[in-house]
Amino acid sequence: MPEPEIPDVLLGDYARILVDVAATGRRLTRDELEERRLSGREAAESGFQLRALVVRHLAETRAAWPLTSAAGGASADSVLAAVEQAVDAFAEGFERAQRMTVRREEAARREFIDDLLYGRSDLGRLAERATRFGLRLSRAHAVAVATGPEAYTETDSVPRTVEAALLARFGGRKILITTKDGRLICIAPGSQPDVLRYFAKQSHAATDGGRVAVGRPHQGPGGVVHSYDEALDALDLAERMALDDPVLYAADLLVYPVLTRDRQAMADLVRSELGPLQQARGGAEPLLKTLTAYFDAGCVAAETARRLSLSVRALTYRLERIHQLTGSDPSEPMHRYTLQTAVIGARLLDWPAKEL
Repeated sequence: MPEPEIPDVLLGDYARILVDVAATGRRLTRDELEERRLSGREAAESGFQLRALVVRHLAETRAAWPLTSAAGGASADSVLAAVEQAVDAFAEGFERAQRMTVRREEAARREFIDDLLYGRSDLGRLAERATRFGLRLSRAHAVAVATGPEAYTETDSVPRTVEAALLARFGGRKILITTKDGRLICIAPGSQPDVLRYFAKQSHAATDGGRVAVGRPHQGPGGVVHSYDEALDALDLAERMALDDPVLYAADLLVYPVLTRDRQAMADLVRSELGPLQQARGGAEPLLKTLTAYFDAGCVAAETARRLSLSVRALTYRLERIHQLTGSDPSEPMHRYTLQTAVIGARLLDWPAKEL
């Protein structure tokens, strides 16, 4: 595409200034420098490229050179000094306008992201604004959230590294990468799970082993909020359940919200099944950890003992003690499900550290 023609109005009195400087050897006045800055700002707001504008100034200088030579009052050095002043002031105005535009764009982007992820603003208006940032909210989208050892902003190296990697691989796709509350956020079409998988891989590496959670795809503007909330809930759940997986999928963790939907019922189950463990020497915590390791190991005694750094005999004693206190035998299939559900509930409710 050819560059658009730069109108003469953006050069203003540039040629006249050169002739006057050549005749007197003076420097540009304060008003002339300000006029050059205003022209630079207008050029930036009109969408012209600075390189093309500088070339136009140099072409105008060449065109005016015979006139400046005829003026004969000052040296070529004085004229070139005036050219430097004029172009520098013009570029200053141009760059200042660009910085203001960038700040306005950043503010608009941040406001949009806040409205999108908090579900604020009219949904129809939100969908219209989303097209400006490459999203079509009439379709299903999924959100991935990454955390690391520190809080991140969009100007930090970690988000920029992750964004560069995704744009290099998926440059033509409708993806929004940002930060929110110190976390990295990626919003992608729900039909493109490979984008979020790659985001998870890149974020895990860039954050030195940080954790990533991916919400399920949901339709419409409200779907983005829903998926975002699912990803945040997955991160919170991983913290409370001490899950080791670096990448969590909300779709794989749906059983936990089901278990805690009736919080009072879960608390009753924990008190009923595991409350007697508090009578043990050292309280409930050691035996609760034993049950957790036992269930995590698939109820295999040898593997459980290895994970707890116990002998199999010591583990067997602990399991027998649990049976004595609770009346439920962890090795019995009929009792195992109830005990395991209660152990999961205890981890979700942070018992016994918190009273139920």
